[in-house]
Amino acid sequence: MSFFTWEDNGLTNDCSSLDAMASRFEETAKLMKKLSEKGFRLKKTEKNKLITHSDPEVFDQWGFISEEVPFRQLCLMPDDESVVDI
Repeated sequence: MSFFTWEDNGLTNDCSSLDAMASRFEETAKLMKKLSEKGFRLKKTEKNKLITHSDPEVFDQWGFISEEVPFRQLCLMPDDESVVDI
């Protein structure tokens, strides 16, 4: 399953006012709602909060880069000779 780690320190680190923080929260909320509507899910681990999607194509359409270990990512590639000129 494709995933990336969600961290947002920018909500407080680079905002110079409460209005700026409110705007950042609103932007983040809109993004989270859109991701949820498209089938993304939150998976909490002991150390991280991961945004996941079961369909690698949808994940890629959003421009996300999966943090899966390289071996696992290679397993998702089609086993088709037309992909690689053999």
